[in-house]
Amino acid sequence: MPYSHPSVVPIRDARKTRTTKEIIPRNKRLREFYDKKREEGKPYRVSIIACANKLLHWIYALLKNKTSFQDVA
Repeated sequence: MPYSHPSVVPIRDARKTRTTKEIIPRNKRLREFYDKKREEGKPYRVSIIACANKLLHWIYALLKNKTSFQDVA
């Protein structure tokens, strides 16, 4: 065991066991945005953070305009 203390356990990287189709499965617009970022050559983590920021913008717009989410996909 390469760790000096028994309570020190490496953090499991969820990306190794989950695909992006499982992470971003439902919203077509968000999936297209993610795919576009990946095609631009952005790394996985940058693309996921861009998707999170996109969601935050959508949520802010919903709250600001006092509307409900309408999934067009």
